[in-house]
Amino acid sequence: MSTKAPDDPRESVTQNSLADRSDSDRSPTGTPIDEGPSAQTTQNLGRQGGVVASMTLLSRISGLVRDVVLSNFFGATPVADAFFVAFRIPNFFRRLFAEGAFSQAFVPVLAGYRNRGPMQQMRDFVAVMGGNFVVVMTLISLLGVVAAPLFVVVFAPGFRGDPVRLGMTADMLRITFPYLGFISLTAFAGALLNSFHRYAIPAFTPVWLNVTLIAAALLVAPSFDQPVIALAWGVFAAGMIQLLFQIPALRGIDMLIRPRVELAHPGVRRVGRLMVPAIFAGSVSQINALVDTMIASLLASGSISWLYYSDRLMELPIGIVAVTIATVLLPNLSRLNSTGDMVAFDRTIDWGLRTCLMFGVPAAAALYVLALPLMATVFLHGAMTAYDVTMAALSLQAFAVGLLGFSLVKVAAPTYFAREDTRTPFRIAVIAVLLNIALSLALFRFMGHVGVALATTTSAIVQAYLLLRGTIRRGLYRPGRAFALFVAKVVLATAVMVVALLAVSPSPASWLTLHVYERVLWMAGVCALGGFTYFAMLLLAGIRPRDLRYHV
Repeated sequence: MSTKAPDDPRESVTQNSLADRSDSDRSPTGTPIDEGPSAQTTQNLGRQGGVVASMTLLSRISGLVRDVVLSNFFGATPVADAFFVAFRIPNFFRRLFAEGAFSQAFVPVLAGYRNRGPMQQMRDFVAVMGGNFVVVMTLISLLGVVAAPLFVVVFAPGFRGDPVRLGMTADMLRITFPYLGFISLTAFAGALLNSFHRYAIPAFTPVWLNVTLIAAALLVAPSFDQPVIALAWGVFAAGMIQLLFQIPALRGIDMLIRPRVELAHPGVRRVGRLMVPAIFAGSVSQINALVDTMIASLLASGSISWLYYSDRLMELPIGIVAVTIATVLLPNLSRLNSTGDMVAFDRTIDWGLRTCLMFGVPAAAALYVLALPLMATVFLHGAMTAYDVTMAALSLQAFAVGLLGFSLVKVAAPTYFAREDTRTPFRIAVIAVLLNIALSLALFRFMGHVGVALATTTSAIVQAYLLLRGTIRRGLYRPGRAFALFVAKVVLATAVMVVALLAVSPSPASWLTLHVYERVLWMAGVCALGGFTYFAMLLLAGIRPRDLRYHV
């Protein structure tokens, strides 16, 4: 939050500020690179978070609409399973290489060039990183197209005994895999924009994926013999659209630089050293999702889709809250680390954790209590059956138990990456992934897809605990009594909210029989009451909206 309790000794320490920008921080045309908010000596993290959250909300809502459309046309059928595998494979590599490891290694190094060197050195670094990145992602994309059947067998081993599903998935993967190249370059552009505190465009960009897939399902699919193939082409087109959407914003910060290949550049080597452990450390959730898909492919038909739909609802609060906070934290913590202001570093972590808990705790409780009502309201129509909704609701409850763990991982990891420490998160990631694999193999035979979800949840909780414990032990963050009191207030307000939700919500069985419009009206009313109750309790406990404001 914006302040600590009066007894917190950190309040008396004056924060360092960045030195005035020199002429080296100007573009070749003489224009200051950091015009606008980023030109200030301090950054308003609350405002930056608000921008990212609002854009992310649009992305998540459009994504929810996309999933409603897909579930209406394809349900939890074998065809849907095939598309979700073909869609998940390039997305797995995207988050593994681009949004995960690359951003977490690239942004701290870029911050060092911005704060400690002349402008031309930074531009040279961006040029060679861009050129090298284009070459690497092009080669990986070509490999995916050529070896599509092999990737399907590895990612969904249960498809091996089903030639029809295997062939359909491989055909779609050949279309969707080039998406990896486009979206990875989009992520590179987004990392640049975020480093210059331009958050709106990168956060809004995923909306184009959702819009494109909705258009493919509604307008293009009817003209295909196999309508689901239109979705694969929609993924391909969305990659190009998202990349083109970023270009004007890059030009606006004078970072639209001609790429060139140079493997020996010292900045590239530095990013490479950081990236190797970060590939694993920053992508545990994606690796666990891959494990889930692999094991679910061995279960009953529809299991992959049930996990997908429940994961999508669970990702809604994570994306709006945790990913938003992490997006803002990484460039700001990297800047503070490069300038040596560790008091502000501590306070920034505190702001991130409090904001995460304020929204993450009630979201987890609400998802658990309203799992079936939410699944029925959003997905019970078209090809989705009441049985599918019930199965997906069970895995949603399992995911909800670990929602806070998933969220805290997103917030805690930047404290390491900002200090160019990727080895510690790597070691913790190994523990988390091995735990997920062991539990998944132990639980899936008698708990089905719910056991898979519970294993992933447990893995996230353990990973979050280890990351936070390491941050505290290293002295990077000291919670204090004020933090404990804040947590107690949030938990109390959440408990009152849960009582209110249970008191007014219809019985779980009735949600399956209500008309879709009745479900929507009931859900709107229940959510409104729950939100009002929770925030009213926070106000009574002395927590105010202004507590989210924080300048650093």
